[in-house]
Amino acid sequence: MKKKTHRSIYLLLMLVLLLTACSGQTETTSSENDGKEMTEEDKQGGTLIYGRGADSVGLDPINVTDGESIRVTHNVFETLLEYDQNLELQPKLATEYSSSEDGLTWTFQLREGVKFHDGTDFNADAVVFNFERWMDPENPYHQGDFAYYPFLYGGFKGDENHLIESVKATKEHELEIKLTRKTAPFLSYLAISMFGIASPAAIEQYGDKLYEHPVGTGPFQFEEWSRNSTITLAKNPEYWMDGKPYLDKLIYQVIPENAARLNALQTGEIDVLDGMNAGDTNIVEETEGLELQKRPSFNIGYMAFNMEKEPFDDPLVRKAINMAINKEEIVDAFYNGLADTATSPLPPSLWSHDDTLKKYDYNVEEAKKLLAEAGFADGFKTELYTMSNPRPYLPEPMKIAEAIQSDLAEIGITAEIVSMEWATYLEDTKNGKHSMAMYGWTGVMADPDNFLYPNLSKTNAQVPAQNIAFYKSDEFTGLITEARETIDQDKRTELYKEAQAVFQEDAPWVMLAYTTPPLAQSDYVEDYKPHPMSNDLMTDVYLSNQ
Repeated sequence: MKKKTHRSIYLLLMLVLLLTACSGQTETTSSENDGKEMTEEDKQGGTLIYGRGADSVGLDPINVTDGESIRVTHNVFETLLEYDQNLELQPKLATEYSSSEDGLTWTFQLREGVKFHDGTDFNADAVVFNFERWMDPENPYHQGDFAYYPFLYGGFKGDENHLIESVKATKEHELEIKLTRKTAPFLSYLAISMFGIASPAAIEQYGDKLYEHPVGTGPFQFEEWSRNSTITLAKNPEYWMDGKPYLDKLIYQVIPENAARLNALQTGEIDVLDGMNAGDTNIVEETEGLELQKRPSFNIGYMAFNMEKEPFDDPLVRKAINMAINKEEIVDAFYNGLADTATSPLPPSLWSHDDTLKKYDYNVEEAKKLLAEAGFADGFKTELYTMSNPRPYLPEPMKIAEAIQSDLAEIGITAEIVSMEWATYLEDTKNGKHSMAMYGWTGVMADPDNFLYPNLSKTNAQVPAQNIAFYKSDEFTGLITEARETIDQDKRTELYKEAQAVFQEDAPWVMLAYTTPPLAQSDYVEDYKPHPMSNDLMTDVYLSNQ
């Protein structure tokens, strides 16, 4: 374990060094003072503790959709391709790929000399094994929801619209995937963390308990999980990148309260903090030994209506609520300049975002008129679900919910706030228990398909639903399906803009914010680079106080 430095000790040490310098006794012991750069050997070792607001739901990547699970599994499992910091596709377990002229047959050359954490070989047969598990409901290891597979690949094996015709190993390290139709974002699918390649031997050994015993090829391997407390990963000593990772251990520590998490960073109990009150960024910037980081914006924050419950099946009610909520005031009050008000379900950093969409401006009187037209001149009572822990798109979920509650009261709507821990929140909203629910999304691939299809397609409005608005527009789903199957990007952009216009008219959500989430770290943490998709890879991170 690395040494933890209490801030008071840190200040005392600085005073001693200052006095030593004044007395003329100058020792240069650090790489910063002697001008020497740290060598690869110097970077090795230590434990990094990453403070976060909630625990993971599970550690079998194909069976999770939440960010707290993905941030861990991304360091344990690897995908065939990956997105770099600039959201460009790069090789990972696949080193090269090519397609047939008709775009239906894809051939991948796989990385050689790679082993799973259990010592078994990574090869084309292992990838085929994973695909068979994912796509075939009759496969004995197809245990769980596998939520991401059907809404990307058009269903499972045997379904009419299933995208995959076959997956086979043509050589030990060569893979062939045949599609039933052209699909523009297909390569992007292979870079999504949910499709991390697991050890076939581990799948056979653990079955439906793989979520507690993850075995991949990544830079870190699973060691221990103490529920709602810590997940401990250890360095993969056989990792295929020479000399990587640098850290001996990586611990994800749950500290639900933002203030308590910041205090833990200040006292040296954790090394990196994710999720903080936006107003606390000034504290970080003013505290000696701490550094502020900003995650590049690639998310949306919103409130979803459950359109299967009255009165939210009425578009007039949904539009009235959109006008009743003062989104600009919420962003100003709770995001400390680290967010912009949102209109589209696509973030501005993603191609096809339409910044010309008509906004639902804050207008209490017009909201009252619409509500009266819908037959609710005196308002009504309802519930507003919000998570208990901060999310990148909702830094202070309870306070934001309270602001919305206050705004709704102005038009006669009494909203009771309901809150619960993260895993239960996901389960209850996906099962439609909510009337209105605070939600959001951080993209896992740089394609509009990833924001629109999972969250708004009618195909994903069946319990357990990712589309928690239960929005079932034939027109909207038709547009995003056509865009998915169109190769020309200009044409895809036209289709996505049409879809955004339909979304805006139907108003299944109240769009709130696009955020640049703040993070904080101790200044001895080096080369930690927050990823836009929140799946931070810790391969290159090291500690300069070893």
